[in-house]
Amino acid sequence: MQTIWIELPATDLDRAIAFYSAVFGHEPGQIIDQGVRRISVLAGTPSVSLNQTGGFTPTTEGSLPYFHVDEPLSTTMQRVTQGGGRVIEPIEQRGENGFFALIADSEGNGVTIHSGEA
Repeated sequence: MQTIWIELPATDLDRAIAFYSAVFGHEPGQIIDQGVRRISVLAGTPSVSLNQTGGFTPTTEGSLPYFHVDEPLSTTMQRVTQGGGRVIEPIEQRGENGFFALIADSEGNGVTIHSGEA
């Protein structure tokens, strides 16, 4: 099995794009407006789509994507709160697996961020 696509629900697509751009440095993707849904795809593998569709509701109680960053996790976490996200579980070391923190993005989706450095 190979993961090829992840969709994250967004209540406000423009706000979600701004959050992911500020926190992870993603260039804002083109907004694709299909009438009943608006999406923007973030660069990377697997592809991540921010999706504003009625009934597709952000949550911290569903699937949990993990995103890796190539910098100290504390640096990324500063941008999380500045960008409108919130910390659910602060940075913790998980043995030899590195450092992890659980956040809610600007839309309320649970996301775990990983780094090799605190």
